[in-house]
Amino acid sequence: MSERLEQAVRAALAQVRDPVSGRDVVSAGLVDGLAVKAGMVQFAIQVPRERARESEPLRAAAERAVAAVPGVLSATVVLTAHRAEPAKPAEPSRKAAAGPGQPGQGQMLLPQVGAIVAVASGKGGVGKSTTAVNIAVALAMQGLRVGLLDADIFGPSLPQMLGTRERPRTEGNRIIPLSRWGLKAMSIGFLVEEETPMIWRGPMVMGALEQLMGQVEWGALDIMIVDMPPGTGDAQLTMSQRVPLAGAVIVSTPQDVALLDARRGVRMFEKVGVKVLGVIENMSFFCCPNCGHQSDIFGHGGARAEAARLGVEFLGELPLKLAIRELADAGTPIVAARPETDEAAAYQRIASRLREKLAENAAAAEGPRIVIE
Repeated sequence: MSERLEQAVRAALAQVRDPVSGRDVVSAGLVDGLAVKAGMVQFAIQVPRERARESEPLRAAAERAVAAVPGVLSATVVLTAHRAEPAKPAEPSRKAAAGPGQPGQGQMLLPQVGAIVAVASGKGGVGKSTTAVNIAVALAMQGLRVGLLDADIFGPSLPQMLGTRERPRTEGNRIIPLSRWGLKAMSIGFLVEEETPMIWRGPMVMGALEQLMGQVEWGALDIMIVDMPPGTGDAQLTMSQRVPLAGAVIVSTPQDVALLDARRGVRMFEKVGVKVLGVIENMSFFCCPNCGHQSDIFGHGGARAEAARLGVEFLGELPLKLAIRELADAGTPIVAARPETDEAAAYQRIASRLREKLAENAAAAEGPRIVIE
């Protein structure tokens, strides 16, 4: 099925002509990294960097042609500059700074979302996804319209965390997000088989992430929590350039090796102009399920001290408890499954403080008001 669909996609692209060479984009060798997975199509159009602005209509035409192919649920095309042409004198009108809205990127995504918050970590294994899911559910329980986006294309965990492998339905060329625990949720894991490896290069990852934001019918939301992949790579750059991030939350465990990577995460968001809302210390201490004794397996207080050193707020600490892990594996976030517990209360406090910070930042951005009575 995928092979037939790929052939149909290539045939459609053979009808799209490059205005510069006069050849179709396939025979001209402009199509790079074509990937067809479960009706989702991503690929790149290779153009010289200096042609980025005038190549946007070509990119859009290729995307429209593929989207019209029967069996294609959605199509995402990005421009890449892998092929260099001889240098030409720079034209003043072509000068453009990198950043949001640069040539070939199009308009900012998710315009109906009030605030978009990235939950990130410098390294994997610190419980970032569990933290992101529970904060999102806590916000929904507080009465907000909440979206939860799994931005980890290579290792999506949202299907497991939310306890569903349901395939999202489509309406036209729009994907309808799944509803679970009061959230609207979307992950690449809902669109591919559980054990399918995503062996994609950077442009394909960026294209898939843009598709999860731009072609999903999110609707109006008060807040969207984005579960970022670990590290400081393509997904982080795409998010900072393509959506108006209200801020980022860094999750870390207390030990030095995790804090070193968390420090890099803070500095990365600062470099791309995204405000760091605070740091969370996860697995702050281990609580024995039998006797209740607490042990500082990974140390304690390291994230609090690091937040103070970096000049960002410490949002709170979360314990390493068996119930959190068991319920996460079962697809029932502890905030919803056991709201009376101390662990659920800790997530609720962090969610409440996050709401307060977003409101404070929004008020500061608006500036003082003049009231005439």
